[in-house]
Amino acid sequence: MPNDIILEIRSLKKYFAAGSRGWFSRRERFVHAVDGVDLQLRRGEVIALVGESGCGKSTLALTLMLLEEASEGSILFEGKDITRASPQERKALRQRIQMVFQDPYESLNPTQTIEEIVSEPLAVHGLTPNANERRERVIRALEDAGLKPAADYLYRYPHQLSGGQRQRVVIAGALVLEPHLLIADEPVSMLDVSIRAEIINLLADLRQTRGISVIFITHDLGTVGYFADRVAVMYLGRIVEIGTMREVLQDPKHPYTQALLSVIPVPNPRLRRKRIILQGETPNPIDLPGGCRFHPRCPLAIEACKHTDPSLIKISSSHQAACLLLQP
Repeated sequence: MPNDIILEIRSLKKYFAAGSRGWFSRRERFVHAVDGVDLQLRRGEVIALVGESGCGKSTLALTLMLLEEASEGSILFEGKDITRASPQERKALRQRIQMVFQDPYESLNPTQTIEEIVSEPLAVHGLTPNANERRERVIRALEDAGLKPAADYLYRYPHQLSGGQRQRVVIAGALVLEPHLLIADEPVSMLDVSIRAEIINLLADLRQTRGISVIFITHDLGTVGYFADRVAVMYLGRIVEIGTMREVLQDPKHPYTQALLSVIPVPNPRLRRKRIILQGETPNPIDLPGGCRFHPRCPLAIEACKHTDPSLIKISSSHQAACLLLQP
């Protein structure tokens, strides 16, 4: 594993038991939430993980955090396989891997002050027993998260803050442990549009100032166009296209990626793409369709798509996509 690779995911799968089909059936059925994901993340890199609701993005994040047990595959973090880490190892890992959840209103304890919330991770991990040193780290984390001066926020409660300020407190709670990897699960989806850019700019600044690697999970490609280095597009538990942000935005190869990009609002009407409206609903992740799992909704599907499950093929040194129409 090269030294610049901080995280490597190999054939990762996460299935959830869904019971048998009927009273007399003994065949166990499973929800294929994450179904064979391969991904590498470099130090200081930002990857945007994009896809519609239900595609497995959040389950992948929870599995990487070891909050869900992987069904198959492996997760290597800083060169070490952490897939089956013990409870003690998991606690140590969470000093280096932190997660920002989607809902800042549910992420904060309403009975604690902001200082107590941000300092709690330090207490859990037994760090900085000295009260003055602990407060200094809390203040630094709050100010790095954009709450300046931090002294104005230490004794406030979550209900006294706006949605954007609450999300900054959540980010500060992650930063106080000085992690190497930050997983942000839809961190701006519940915020006003005017606040979203501020949070995204904050994460971009943290990447520069702290060298943190970031996995940014979103269903909206338009929010991360200038922020991420690479984008991975996920559909029904699998990555169907991955490449640099420029490659994917300017020349998407997979029909699903093309559909996602076609509905992004563009200020200049001359630059707008023809909208691709996908027909039907996402297939049931318990009873996946045969062949390519996107073919029931794909406007370009051919007969072979119903029978052959395509794998990622190389388009350029950094751009890959999974589609039968791309096969040589």
